[in-house]
This record gives sequence, structure tokens and C-alpha cells, in this order.
Amino acid sequence: MKFSYGKIFLLGFGFFGVSVIWGVYNAFVPLFLANTFFLPPAIIGFFMSLDNIAALFILPPVGAWSDRLHTPIGRRMPFIIIGAPISALAFAFIPVAAKLGILPIFVLCTSSLLLSMAFWRTPVVALMPDITPSEKRSPANGVVNLMGGIGAIISFLGGAALYKLNPAFPFWLGSLLVVLAALLVLIFIREPKVEPADITGAAEAKPGMWQSLVEILKDPDRSALRLLLAILFWFVAYTAVEAFFTLYVNKHLLLEESEGARLLGQLSLFFVLFALPAGYIGARIGRRITILIGITAMALLLLGIYVLPVDILTITITKLPLLGTVPVIGIFLMLAGIAWAFININSLPMVVDMTVPAKIGTYTGLYYLFSTLAAIIGPNINGWVVQLSGKNYNTVMLLAPFSLLIAFILMTGVKRGEAVQAPTPLPSLAEALKE
Repeated sequence: MKFSYGKIFLLGFGFFGVSVIWGVYNAFVPLFLANTFFLPPAIIGFFMSLDNIAALFILPPVGAWSDRLHTPIGRRMPFIIIGAPISALAFAFIPVAAKLGILPIFVLCTSSLLLSMAFWRTPVVALMPDITPSEKRSPANGVVNLMGGIGAIISFLGGAALYKLNPAFPFWLGSLLVVLAALLVLIFIREPKVEPADITGAAEAKPGMWQSLVEILKDPDRSALRLLLAILFWFVAYTAVEAFFTLYVNKHLLLEESEGARLLGQLSLFFVLFALPAGYIGARIGRRITILIGITAMALLLLGIYVLPVDILTITITKLPLLGTVPVIGIFLMLAGIAWAFININSLPMVVDMTVPAKIGTYTGLYYLFSTLAAIIGPNINGWVVQLSGKNYNTVMLLAPFSLLIAFILMTGVKRGEAVQAPTPLPSLAEALKE
């Protein structure tokens, strides 16, 4: 299997499109729900998990389906061709529905978005291990997440500026970018050819997703189960904070609505800057150790944000080009972006390296099964925590450190999932970037 970092960068545009959509969605939809439709925190938490409730039933089967599919353009590409344009169209109408102030129409638009996004998300992610040998998957996942992080930066920093002009502008920009990103993937990425007989034989020889999950539950080694549960808990931590962060900034820090997205942009920038190094570090010192470092740092940083008072968190430290004003909480978020890169970049490669090539799509589906469950649990718990605390939005930061502690404990028992050793030494990071 010939490997090229240039090809992985092009593939990263698919994840770029996904990140733009969800960045804008997670930043501004909670503000619509609270400040336009006046919904209570518990309902907002439930609403922000609706996309993941639907995805729970769509992502894993689609991943397994894409493993078995055979078309002239490949196993994954048909899902992108169908899903991306529908997603862009539904996304563009969300702010229009919000302006109308009619909640059922708003729900219809968001439902159409989440269903179409779920249709093509797993196949576009499964393309990375399809075209990447095992020993290169952590660095390659760093490249893919680098592109996703750039999408998040555009959605947060660009979206914050556009939101001030017109709340619809970030959504319309996201629709345009997701179409362009999907076109780049379709034009420049060629899937490895798999013969129909190979797909049929593999489908007959291997169990499906749920059978694979049963195998994992029965495996005495427990490494795969521990890893999937750790993924569940660290995504509970992340999604619980993300779903309410713009409201936390608006209601607790008492800053403008757009400031929450801008601060998330500061986290995303440092996630991007450390996406490649995190993958490279994972390949050098081990994925498990790298993830454990990230979990520890992330938990301490979020606990610090919870403990520090508002007047300290909002002190301006400096002002930077692109990022704008950087307060104390901005520094915490930048460091959290680095920690999240250590965790997130190395987790999917660990999952897919616990299985055989024929089941990569299925195990990618399992990865999204557990991360999607987390994205259902996290916002709902935080919604009730905020509501039961009398709308004290500082409690948004309380759940995450405990979830990360559980993830840390689970990861200490993981014994598999490291990269298969290459026959030749890995190049230096500088050499890798030149490939």
C-alpha cells in the first residue's frame, strides 16, 4: 500500500467539511434555543443530543454497509456523493427557521441535517485507514484531524465574526465549504480497488458490527472493551462542555453571544497546531501513554476553569492576530486544545489496529457508536445539572473532570492497539511533512 501525506491532506478535506458543520452547529444552535425559543437547559441538552441519538442507529450500520458495498467509484464515495449536498442544504435553512421563530420548522431542518450527516460521516473517516498502512495511522490521523481542526477554527473564529453581521452567515459559509470539501475528496482521492468476491468473502467470513461487539465483550483480554469505554467517558467530558460552552460564556462569564465561538476557536487553533505532533508522539512513545498524558492535562485544566472566579477568568492576557483578545480562560482552552489532540488523534488508530483490514469500517462504526453514546449522555447530564443548580452555568465544567478520571483508569488496562511495527524506522516529523 503506497502512502502519501499529500493524499492524506486531500482526504482531510472530508473531515474539514464535517468539522465546519458541527462547529457552527454546536456554537450557535444552543444560543437560538435559549435566546430565541427560550427553552430551559434540560431541554437544550436533550435537543443538542438529538443528532447523536439518530446517529447512534445510523453510523455503525453505515460503516458496516460501506465495508460490503462495491461500486465503480469505491465503497465509501457513494455515501459522500449523496450525503454532503443534502447536509449543506439542510444546514443553510437552520438560521432561516430560527428567524421565523417556528420551533417545528427549526426541528425539521436540524433533523434533516443530522440524518444526512450521519449517512456520510463514517465512510469518509474509514477512508483514512483504507489508504494508510498500520504504522502510519497515528500520524495520518493527525493530518486528518489537522484539517478538521482548521474547519473548526473557520467555524468558530470566522463564524463569530460573521454572526455579529448576521446570524445566518456562519451557516451559509458552512454549507458552501462542505460542498467544496466533498468535491475535493471525490476528485482527488481514489479508493483502493477491492474485488466484489473479496468483499463477499470477507462479509461471509467476518461477523457484523453487533457480532463484533459481542466478541469484544467476550474477549478475556478486555483491551478493546476498556478502550471503547474510555472513549465513551472522555467524549462525555468533551461533549458535555461543548454543548453548553457558548451559553456558559454568555450566561456565566457575561460576555457577548459570539465570544463563546471565538474562545472555542482558540482551543481549536492549538488542537490544529498539535494534531501532527500528537500523532507523531503517539507513534514514538506509544498511543496509550500519549492518551493518558492528554487525559490528565485535560481534567486538571477543566477543573481549574470551574474553580477560578469570573473576574480572574476574564482578565485579558494579550491580544493576538486572528485570535483577538486572549483572556485567562483562553490560555486554559489553548492548553486544553493540546491535551485534546493527544487524546483524540491517537484513539481511532488504536481502535482500528485492534482488528483486521476487512473489519476497519465495522470497528470505525464501533468507535462512533461509543463516541455517539457519549454525545447523547454528556449534554443531557449537563443540561439537568445546570437546571437543577438554578441555571448556574459554571456547573457546565463540573462533570468533565470526573468522566476523564474514569477514562484514565480504563486506559491503564489497555494492552493492545499500538501501531504494527514498520520494517523500517519512522521518518522524523520534518521528513514526514516533506513526503
